[in-house]
Amino acid sequence: MDRFLSHFTHRLDAKGRVSIPAPFRQVLAKDGFEGVYAYRSLDQPALDCGGLKLLSEIDALLVTLPPWSPTRDAFATALLGTSEILRMDAEGRVSLDERLKTALGLADEAVFVGQGHKFQIWEPSRFEAHLEESRLRLRTLRAERVGEATTL
Repeated sequence: MDRFLSHFTHRLDAKGRVSIPAPFRQVLAKDGFEGVYAYRSLDQPALDCGGLKLLSEIDALLVTLPPWSPTRDAFATALLGTSEILRMDAEGRVSLDERLKTALGLADEAVFVGQGHKFQIWEPSRFEAHLEESRLRLRTLRAERVGEATTL
């Protein structure tokens, strides 16, 4: 299965490098992408990352929008215009510059969170808060769906 799954916490070294989890590197390698395509998440304090499949999904989204439209320009700017290609070294590490570390609130550790078609890089305490919020949201949705099912 070529999907980004699970989550991993890795330490940043003194040079700001962090090792991409081996299972994520395997998915990127199968995807044929050398490095990590990354951009700041549109709605979370995280970095969205992936390979060619993620770039293909973004391209597929953009072609559904009218050329030259403000909406298409906004998506293209946010998803392509602010993106970076993080190059991996021989040990599978990428360098995160000070601007990225500051924006994400990273200090000593980073959490890599699989989301299937992409993965995210989070500051650990921010991810824990997001995970709790996500679990609460899912419990609420499940309760609503169970209520729907019992009324049918």
